[in-house]
Amino acid sequence: QVQLVESGGGLVQPGGSLRLSCAASGSIFILNYMAWYRQAPGKERELVATIHSGGATNYADFAKGRFTISRDNAGNTMNLQMNSLKPEDTALYYCRGRSVLTDDYWGQGTQVTVSS
Repeated sequence: QVQLVESGGGLVQPGGSLRLSCAASGSIFILNYMAWYRQAPGKERELVATIHSGGATNYADFAKGRFTISRDNAGNTMNLQMNSLKPEDTALYYCRGRSVLTDDYWGQGTQVTVSS
């Protein structure tokens, strides 16, 4: 069973940057689909970005041009580089991974707060 742990969250001023990381206890090679989600207080969880085993990526509209998702299969990690952060980016960010089977893994979340 794969365990995912996020890190890198924190408090940052508007316009600042953060780099989130998702570390897997096992190989992420079996996780052909990985993604970052976020959930703000009082709102439903929403998709931020996805990345497949072959490297193909997709982004939510709010993330395009500001966020970059990447994965390192050898290091069993996935990352989210966030630039030009806005107050509305404040949320709990989650790492998710799925295999070609029905396996579905989630991290515990890391808090990102953008405030002046």
